[in-house]
Amino acid sequence: MTQASPEAPARAPWRVPLRAAGACLAAAWLASCGGGGNPLGNPSTITNPSGATGQRLSYAYFQKCINPIFLAALPITHNGTTIVNTCAGSGCHDTVAGTGGAFRIATGATPLDVTDPANTPDAIRDTDMYKNFYSAQGEVVGGSTTQSRLLAKPLLINVLHGGGQIFANDQDPNVKLIEYWITHPSPSGQDEFSTATYNMFTPADPNTGTCNTN
Repeated sequence: MTQASPEAPARAPWRVPLRAAGACLAAAWLASCGGGGNPLGNPSTITNPSGATGQRLSYAYFQKCINPIFLAALPITHNGTTIVNTCAGSGCHDTVAGTGGAFRIATGATPLDVTDPANTPDAIRDTDMYKNFYSAQGEVVGGSTTQSRLLAKPLLINVLHGGGQIFANDQDPNVKLIEYWITHPSPSGQDEFSTATYNMFTPADPNTGTCNTN
């Protein structure tokens, strides 16, 4: 498994503005996002098996390429009905009002310039964006896209998802981004801020480059 940083994010309440009414408005849909605990019987937390290398996922790639997926308005199919919603919507995985298990997203998190020396690892780990990174990484089994619930749940791969099917299939562009993130960790022995992960962008710059997917 890709090991999460030992510096767990602060447990103090996060003050994140709620998104305006839109996604998950209907009570039935709120329930489908996980309202009332775990309606589908899935555990709130998971324990991933230990990986052989202990490599960590790239923080730079997460904040530029992965976090935006959770905020994007996506067509979501649930019980044969398709609506537009966000993964971080109120009632789903929003860190304030979300009821969708352990995975939580602070919607107001802002990216940082990871190439700026002032943004030290300790400073970054104290941000909402890092809390999002930490939460998402907790849903990943290192190197395995099919076992990682960050992908298995929205694709409905051998596991139920209260929020319905988020991605139609494994060819969805967002799936490709998540797959690439999971399968391209920092080099062994380096942390999530390793500059070696900058080659995950073209050009190799996390601020100006585009997100690689292959």
